[in-house]
Amino acid sequence: MKQFTSVADVIDVPQLIESVRSMKGTQQLDFARGKNLAMLFFNPSLRTRMSTQTAAYNLGMTVSTLDAHQGWKLETEPGSIMNGDAQEQLQDAIRVMSGYTDLLAIRSFAGLQNKQDDYAETLLNECIRHSDKPVISLESAIRHPLQSLTDMVTIAELGIKKPKIAVTWAPHPKALPQAVVNSFLEWTPFLEADVWLAHPEGYELGQQFSKHAHITHNQQEALEGADIVYCKNWSSVTNYGQRLSGNDHWTVDSRKMQHTNNAHFMHCLPIRRNVVATDEVVDTSIVYQQAKNRIWAAQTVLQQLLLSCS
Repeated sequence: MKQFTSVADVIDVPQLIESVRSMKGTQQLDFARGKNLAMLFFNPSLRTRMSTQTAAYNLGMTVSTLDAHQGWKLETEPGSIMNGDAQEQLQDAIRVMSGYTDLLAIRSFAGLQNKQDDYAETLLNECIRHSDKPVISLESAIRHPLQSLTDMVTIAELGIKKPKIAVTWAPHPKALPQAVVNSFLEWTPFLEADVWLAHPEGYELGQQFSKHAHITHNQQEALEGADIVYCKNWSSVTNYGQRLSGNDHWTVDSRKMQHTNNAHFMHCLPIRRNVVATDEVVDTSIVYQQAKNRIWAAQTVLQQLLLSCS
């Protein structure tokens, strides 16, 4: 593995999942002593930031973290004439940062203004292009691979043979990117699972992500007999970045969960309680198990990247 930005970077996904499970609860403080991880955040983070830092510390690494808004204002458009507010071109910052570190991790959400730009992963690809060290995506415009690896591990830990997984859209007061659900659907073909995708009309995902799922606009059909319910909001792809009205009844509550096979409820967090899902659903879920598994997923990825470039 030379970088970690999507499932396509992984040579053997089932083996990686098992490696994460074997990593759980371990510290290898001498493995990467003297190595450094640099993390650049263009967007907020709680679980991704803390779990990745903890993972690096467990391997003996030091961590340098920069929030993009705290440094020089970056110009992210290649070839621009810099006569405005931005003081530093992204390519210069990335070349400098990668010279200071052994691994470089980037978090940059979709702008939700221009589908072509977001789905071209322009910013992430600029970082990869100008970094001379392996790049890790801490969530990009259209994917969140560390979250998806964590989700696959969490599902594997449940030990359910060929589970029915219901991926359901849920309401939210803001328009959110499609990264988490895109990525989740990209990874699920490596599970032996029956995957259903439920969303209102107008929230269809790109066929490259949804092609392996049964797609329905009937939430109850997806939930019926499900072993796992994976809940997430995303904005419209066809009306790009828009939040369409009239779908507040898609909130997941205990009444809807009764249609499942005592399903395990999953969500990447943060979650808008009593909007996305009700308190009783969240409080009996496995979202905290998911969140803790973020450490071991990140720790395994860091270790494998360091091994590949040693």
